[in-house]
Amino acid sequence: MNDYKSHTRLNETGFDREFWEMLDSLVSESEIVIDRPKGTTHPKFADFLYKVDYGYLKDTNSMDNEGIDVWVGTGEKKIDAIMCIVDLSKRDSEIKILIGCTEEEKLLIYQTHNESQWMKGILIRR
Repeated sequence: MNDYKSHTRLNETGFDREFWEMLDSLVSESEIVIDRPKGTTHPKFADFLYKVDYGYLKDTNSMDNEGIDVWVGTGEKKIDAIMCIVDLSKRDSEIKILIGCTEEEKLLIYQTHNESQWMKGILIRR
């Protein structure tokens, strides 16, 4: 119960707002590289089709020592949400930033990260 109460107090002081503002800064100061456009297949898994543009923020670093992953939708180009992923096959976790994603695109992304028995994710909306 104490964890919930202290988390609620943190939210009320604006820490959630500051988190999203930091993500806004990171994205606005970075080049978005779409290396897996919608409709293409994964380079290692030919049966995996990207249903939304997928890429990364150039000159950033994520848990996999690659650029921070982004999904870029067809809506207004602002950060909508993040996906928090746990991947048991790679034994890692990371976030993926959703930029300009419609509700339908958010659902496709959510399903993509939850269709495998080895990977699960949660969508955190802004």
